[in-house]
Amino acid sequence: MTETFAPDWAAQALEKVRLEIAKVFVGQNDLVEHALIALLAGGHLLVEGVPGLGKTLLVRALAKAIGGDSKRVQFTPDLMPSDITGNIMFEAQAGKFITRKGPVFANILIADEINRAPAKTQAALFEAMQEFQVSLDGTNHPLPKPFMVLATQNPFEHEGTYPLPDAQKDRFLMKLLIGYPDVEEEKEMVGRVLSGGTGAELSLEGVGQALSLDEFADARNEASRVRVDSALIDYAVRLVTATRNSPAIEIGAGPRASLALIRCARGRALLQRRGFAIPDDIKALAVPVLVHRITLSAESDMEGLDEIRIVQTIVSKTEAPRS
Repeated sequence: MTETFAPDWAAQALEKVRLEIAKVFVGQNDLVEHALIALLAGGHLLVEGVPGLGKTLLVRALAKAIGGDSKRVQFTPDLMPSDITGNIMFEAQAGKFITRKGPVFANILIADEINRAPAKTQAALFEAMQEFQVSLDGTNHPLPKPFMVLATQNPFEHEGTYPLPDAQKDRFLMKLLIGYPDVEEEKEMVGRVLSGGTGAELSLEGVGQALSLDEFADARNEASRVRVDSALIDYAVRLVTATRNSPAIEIGAGPRASLALIRCARGRALLQRRGFAIPDDIKALAVPVLVHRITLSAESDMEGLDEIRIVQTIVSKTEAPRS
């Protein structure tokens, strides 16, 4: 790509990715858009919903559409950290220790039902998600570029799940909530499944690679060049600070949240073919960026409030700069 700023090219490239995903993932347009924004921003993505809503289908389609090497790990209670990162083992025939790299050494790691593994195993991803490397026996091994974690989880109230540690949740750029499809979307989905013959599940065979890794890297570079005014930075920081001062929240969002809001705002601006971010970008992304970074107070829980409503209230009460 040339050095000329080209938001149109990047938006068109990501639209190709969207169209590939739409071949198997029906509806949920906002969810897909937010997923694409997370990819543009170079962050990790957490998708939550009850079983059977297509969480894994979405992340697998995303992984296939943007190219590169992807590996999937099914998280279970007996999964060990070394099953993700790899280990050092003695090779008897060679008479020496060798490094066996785990599935984390891929462009895209699909962590399926990540909260079915205990905290010790989940913590194996801390270094990879933050520093893009894995330490094995004192040696640092860099991960491929680009690297991202696309994780799914069931609501932690479900039997056999463990809440993610706060430190790990903070490393996810966005948390997307997937809900039930509407009636027309569900009928279309059932029709697609039955047209496949056995009627078991949707296949990824129709999803093609929309971008090469180099093109994907170029699209990310374009997002990083979107202009962000100082007033918008101030707005993002004030929103995050408000989560720390709200009586409804016991633990507010940290500085990573402010960075995430700006990174995601750049991605949304690029998708809309703009070379600059606006306050509406921040407002549209506040919920997926902030909901997993706050802990509600006991009083809020007793009153039946949830993180989404609290964040929406903070956004409505925080004055935004004029566009």
